[in-house]
Amino acid sequence: MRLSRLAMRPYTCLQCLTRTRPVFRRPTTTTSIQTPRIASLHNSSRFLQQQQQQQSSDSPAAASRPSIAPKPVVDIKHIRQNPDLYAQNCIDRNYHQQASYPQRINDLHAQWQAKQREARSLRERSNILRRQLTDPGSIRDENADTIAAGTKFLTRDELIAEARKLKSLLSTIEAEETRILSEIESLALAIPNLTSEESPRGPEPKLLSLINEHPEPVPSASDRVWRSHVHIGNELGLLDFASAGTTSGWGWYFLLDEAAQLEQALIAYALDLAVRSGWRQVSPPSMVYSHIASACGFQPRDQNGETQIYALAQSADDAARGKPELSMAGTSEIPLAGMHASKMLLCPGDISEFSPLKYVAVSRCYRAEAGSRGLETKGLYRVHEFTKVELFGWTYPSLDSATDVFNEIVDLQTDLLSSLGLHCRVLEMPTHDLGASATRKIDIEAFFPSRRERNEGWGEVTSASICTDYQARRLATRLKGEDGKMIEGGYPFTVNGTAMAVPRVLAALLENGWDEETGTVVIPEVLRGWMGGKERIGPKPPTKKGLGVGV
Repeated sequence: MRLSRLAMRPYTCLQCLTRTRPVFRRPTTTTSIQTPRIASLHNSSRFLQQQQQQQSSDSPAAASRPSIAPKPVVDIKHIRQNPDLYAQNCIDRNYHQQASYPQRINDLHAQWQAKQREARSLRERSNILRRQLTDPGSIRDENADTIAAGTKFLTRDELIAEARKLKSLLSTIEAEETRILSEIESLALAIPNLTSEESPRGPEPKLLSLINEHPEPVPSASDRVWRSHVHIGNELGLLDFASAGTTSGWGWYFLLDEAAQLEQALIAYALDLAVRSGWRQVSPPSMVYSHIASACGFQPRDQNGETQIYALAQSADDAARGKPELSMAGTSEIPLAGMHASKMLLCPGDISEFSPLKYVAVSRCYRAEAGSRGLETKGLYRVHEFTKVELFGWTYPSLDSATDVFNEIVDLQTDLLSSLGLHCRVLEMPTHDLGASATRKIDIEAFFPSRRERNEGWGEVTSASICTDYQARRLATRLKGEDGKMIEGGYPFTVNGTAMAVPRVLAALLENGWDEETGTVVIPEVLRGWMGGKERIGPKPPTKKGLGVGV
């Protein structure tokens, strides 16, 4: 099923306008280069939520952005022309507060038009006064006398006083016009992307397919023990949460011996498959400007903390000098998207209708995961730092081109998980689960035996999203043709997906590969080449055993 042209239209979000920084003027000469002083890590989601609360009143105004930040370009006209469409889309996505924004934008636009008319009238009167002051004889004809009624017989001092009064009134109106436009932009940026027709409305996903057979489709009446990866990791001396709790706190971990080796094997395997499939390998930074993360749609949601990110606290001097805030990347999707911020890509050249830009990157990822600690998040399933192999594509601005790359990502994910022997289900995700940027999302969930009492054992291990031109518009990434002009559509589409979220896949392999009789874990055949040919992970000698798990 194909999206209508209406549903293919873009949107953007709010958070890139939430930081107000004083402007710093650099001196013309410098004697040294100062490095930024980083005070500490803090959970930026708390700051963003506070800013969001401050801007969620009836009149949220756009704050100033760093001078180096891309200038977002939102299709406000389309929002004004289709307020009901955007309002319903917000309701479908569970963005109830934003559902009132389209109508508010229309109301503000009407106010702006009224201010424009008022300013135009004042400028006309101001021009007449100026002509009378510079050339009193210029106002002679009847129409001009009618327009200039009340001013023709004023003295020069009275004309000057009137002109000054008009200038003050115009300045006030122009400031109000600027405030209204900023508020319109702020509201438009807060509205989520329009949703694909493929996405189920509401909270329930749609099952698309299954990968591999279920290890135990019907719960057995036997006394078979389905151990969690936490217990297995402790039994085999592979995981150490207790020491990580001492060094870093809850949500961090040490991988030991074969677990650390298995992490590298999973990375190498995913990279090998992606590169052989035509994805260009990139090694991205782990820190990004916060306005880049915000432009990609990473912002807190009231009911879900999964997209919360860490920011680096600045010194007072750096903040006063207007240095942009840095954040730890929650996923390499952010720096990969930022690679082309404020750039003009060529078509053909960089991108064509049948030749997208495709990147694959390995990175450490950092998630605050505030408020998510509990029985369902023990072990490696939900952690603050992890390694991930990410796929990211820039495509020609058409849904067909984006869907081709999207399907390629899902196929690659399916091949990876299938070859690892994991039982998974492929889900078309519902509107309630879509992030701000995605128009469509497919998740793949693996079966975790230890989670059988919760969500029937399913846990997400990969995700893939189409974001249309949401990110490109907010990153000011444009697409021009051979004639040097922007092509129709103007902004490339972006697509992203997980090739390998290492900790969760590693946990699934430990649980599904566990052999209770031998006390060993079977290593998938496709990984053995990176594991020194080893087929199983067994107990350690007493000298290596005993590192506590602690959860």
